[in-house]
Amino acid sequence: MAKYEPLRRWLEDLAGCPEVTMSLADIEKVIGDALPASAYRHAAWWANETGRHVQATAWLDAGFRVDEVDRATRTVTFRVSVDQSAPQTSRRTGRHR
Repeated sequence: MAKYEPLRRWLEDLAGCPEVTMSLADIEKVIGDALPASAYRHAAWWANETGRHVQATAWLDAGFRVDEVDRATRTVTFRVSVDQSAPQTSRRTGRHR
């Protein structure tokens, strides 16, 4: 998961934000590396499954799930997992988001 650790940290800093939509290019900026071609071609790459999908561990550990993948616009919407929906304080700013 080391490659996707920056994504986990970035999402964790969005504590209190119920959802976020990111372009694939923005995700690549966050992780500092290119996503594999399968992330662009296959919605299954974005499955909320650990074990087979090491990248999913990043967003699941941050309390998010992939809610929508739009391959036409190359965007992914992450939504807070139901059990993570209580308001939280951002570690970066100390304010609710």
